[in-house]
Amino acid sequence: QVQLVESGGGSVQAGGSLRLSCGASGYIASIACMGWFRQAPGKEREGVATIDAYGSIGYAHSVKGRVTISEDNAKKTLYLQMNSLKPEDTAMYYCAASRIYCGGGLLPAANFAYWGQGTQVTVSS
Repeated sequence: QVQLVESGGGSVQAGGSLRLSCGASGYIASIACMGWFRQAPGKEREGVATIDAYGSIGYAHSVKGRVTISEDNAKKTLYLQMNSLKPEDTAMYYCAASRIYCGGGLLPAANFAYWGQGTQVTVSS
């Protein structure tokens, strides 16, 4: 089992920045890919960014150039730095872990076995 706990969400004005963190614990050695997803009210959960065990990174088209995914293996923590935030970035953000390599792509949510509880990001105009 793998446990994930997100933090760092909040309310910001458009153009602002936030850094989300996701602490991982448990049988992390089994994890091949970690990612960030988001879900806005009334919308489906969508992938934002992924990073796999080889360091391959993928971003959603809607956030490319504005967000950076990174990880600190020593701290067992995944990060999502978000800059130039827009109101359409408002959503619940989830950290997820998969046993499948992402290879620089955005795997569907169904491929991620472990999920955090989510952290809310609200961007006002």
